[in-house]
Amino acid sequence: MDLFTNLLLGLSVAVTPINLAWCLSGVFLGTAIGVLPGLGPAATIAMLLPATFGLAPVSALIMLAGIFYGAQYGGSTTAILINLPGETSSVVTALDGYQMARQGKAGRALATAAIASFFAGTVCTLLIALFAPPLAEVALKFGPAEYFSLMVLGLVASIVLANGSILHALGMIVLGLLLGLVGTDVNSGAMRYTFALPELADGIGFVIVAMGMFGIGEIIANLETEGTRDVMVKKVSGLMPSREDWRRMVAPTLRGTVLGSMLGILPGGGASLAAFSAYALEKKASRFAHELGKGAIEGVAAPEAANNAGAQMSFIPMLTLGIPSNPVMALMIGAMIIQGIQPGPSVMNEQPELFWGLIVSMWVGNLMLLILNLPLIGLWVRMIMVPYHLLYPMILVFCAIGVFSLSNAAFDVYMMVIFGTLGYVFKKLDCEPAPMLLGFILGPMMEEYLRRALLIAKGDATVLITRPISATMLVLAGFLLILVLLPSFSKTREIAFKEG
Repeated sequence: MDLFTNLLLGLSVAVTPINLAWCLSGVFLGTAIGVLPGLGPAATIAMLLPATFGLAPVSALIMLAGIFYGAQYGGSTTAILINLPGETSSVVTALDGYQMARQGKAGRALATAAIASFFAGTVCTLLIALFAPPLAEVALKFGPAEYFSLMVLGLVASIVLANGSILHALGMIVLGLLLGLVGTDVNSGAMRYTFALPELADGIGFVIVAMGMFGIGEIIANLETEGTRDVMVKKVSGLMPSREDWRRMVAPTLRGTVLGSMLGILPGGGASLAAFSAYALEKKASRFAHELGKGAIEGVAAPEAANNAGAQMSFIPMLTLGIPSNPVMALMIGAMIIQGIQPGPSVMNEQPELFWGLIVSMWVGNLMLLILNLPLIGLWVRMIMVPYHLLYPMILVFCAIGVFSLSNAAFDVYMMVIFGTLGYVFKKLDCEPAPMLLGFILGPMMEEYLRRALLIAKGDATVLITRPISATMLVLAGFLLILVLLPSFSKTREIAFKEG
């Protein structure tokens, strides 16, 4: 009965005219961002963070969440129509979706992607509503030592699941942790790593780092790769799947939803890992595995269900533990901090309207996407044709205005440019910026919890291993580090990401 009451509370918040408007804005913008190759939800949310200052916290989070899962829908459109995934998680969809488009089945492929995504989104909304409260209750019993160890485990897991070199991922996390230490020490009042610059006394702004690394850095990289886009289908018809299509998409959609739900919770996982894994599972489990890669509807249904499930389930650790499982969730935590909300299990008890309103808005947003996406395919096709060199000047101006508006300081804009250049350099060196952002967010929190744990224990560092939950998480983190160093695991990991 409590669950039903909570969902009704969330529905009353989500369906208010203002929140419906922000939800619609988020999913529409998210779809557009997913359609445009090169722009992702992380860059978009980073650029929009300054715009959320004037919004109510629940409205801001509803809009930002809509951008995230809306981008998963939009990425499939370009993957199917022009074999150019707008999102990393849609790379797998392009394998069979584009082949279906070449066979005159573009409408059915797009409908399958929308239906599978909507089903997965509905299931995950219920799963979040079911499992988030008990997990938050457990988290409320955590002390500083447990939180520190949990964050260590999260960072180690993000190294394991990061693309590319493990050494690069480790280096990026250390860099993020160091950047998080810049500013004034809250205990001693001493200035740390500020290079005598008074502008750095309060630390480096999260928005500046995020907008530079994901916004400016992505723009510079995309200018290198802009090319002509050959749209396979300019007019899409036959949107209704046949009876045979319905029969064949049921099992892959269910398998993708289950797998995506499990992988979405993992640090560093989320939509991309879920989509790749779901396609690999279909190769093993589907009766039509021999057709995969040749225009099989299973190759569209499974990854699309998985990526949407993975995207939404990543909200569970963010909402209940205050731990980001991917860069977008790190940005969502940044948005909560900007709004004066301390992320973690207390949010559910202290601000139930925000917590349940956000959860129910995910289902409302998925329904909006299902209704909007198919009729607007013509608009998305026209957007694909916009040359990138006409888009990027507007994006750069928007970034500069957004960062300057934070504190009306030109120094912030210069810092954004520096981080943008670093983002581009890291991309050329195959260093993912995501682990750095996770380290930057979690670094100050880890320091705070470690200090609290040591103060309570009167300086006894063994408190981290004498408390059972804390010790268990540190052992798991150590096990993952050892596992990563094993040659057999490293080779398997490289093959998995290469196939992805």
